[in-house]
Amino acid sequence: MKVEACTLPDGALLARYRDMAGAHTDCFTASVGRVVSPAEYVEAFYTTGLFKCERFVLMLIGRGCNDADVRALAGGTRDGFAAWTVEARVEGQLLVCDFAKLTRSWLMVGARRDGLAGTQLYFGSAVVPGAKDKSGNPRQTVGFRVLQPVHAFYARALLRAAVGKLARRR
Repeated sequence: MKVEACTLPDGALLARYRDMAGAHTDCFTASVGRVVSPAEYVEAFYTTGLFKCERFVLMLIGRGCNDADVRALAGGTRDGFAAWTVEARVEGQLLVCDFAKLTRSWLMVGARRDGLAGTQLYFGSAVVPGAKDKSGNPRQTVGFRVLQPVHAFYARALLRAAVGKLARRR
């Protein structure tokens, strides 16, 4: 189960933030040896044990959700859950925005890049500028710059957890 950093694929909803001044985007990918629907991926991602830890913290600040909320989001019958609302949804992709409008999370499924049977899973994030420099130009906060390596580690771990959950469902 290899998770690797990659460039955003063509048509990625997250690409709208790639060139935004002061924004940071990332993209990670992994493959699964079977067909995984977009809804199945979204549900698996947001119901892993690791992500449930994040959901617990969000519950403590009044932004909780449960697995039924996640299933409704995955199935397209709900446009928000916990701290996020749907910013865009197209076939095979979901882009959500946090309540502070500073971060985006993006999930996408596609054909495997190696041509084998199965599904390529993508997970990416965008962090938009939360501050401006003395000239008024957008810039990332010091906190984000310090925590960026932690964010990258966590993003990989989230995708790895989702892939593991999907692999166990064979």
